[in-house]
Amino acid sequence: MMTLRGFMVSPFYRVAMVSIGALYHMVERMWNTTMFSVRLVNVHFWLATIGTAIYITSMWVAGIMQGLMWRAYDEYGNLSYTFVESVAQMHPYYIMRAMGGFIFFCGALVMLINVLTTVYLANKKLSETKVALQSG
Repeated sequence: MMTLRGFMVSPFYRVAMVSIGALYHMVERMWNTTMFSVRLVNVHFWLATIGTAIYITSMWVAGIMQGLMWRAYDEYGNLSYTFVESVAQMHPYYIMRAMGGFIFFCGALVMLINVLTTVYLANKKLSETKVALQSG
């Protein structure tokens, strides 16, 4: 089950990145401007990519480990590990997953700052243009 979760993160990443790219494109079109910082767009991309890679890797390894623990039997045919033991062994991987998610979230904050600054500067430029046209 965990391996399936790790496998399913990859399509979600692709959908997220396409959606993010669409948002960047729409901001530029809607406010008739360019992004405040292309460098911040690149930082966002790499934070999202690294965060997702950490997230996927940790879930993939945790899924393999959990599957192997659930397949382990003792000499009497009973499971060698309880469910609680398998969950306890996955704790480090959940911490890694949280770190990957936090890195991805930091990328989203970079995007938010970049988009808000872009919109603010575009609106400021529009206001200045309107004032110049009214006074001229």
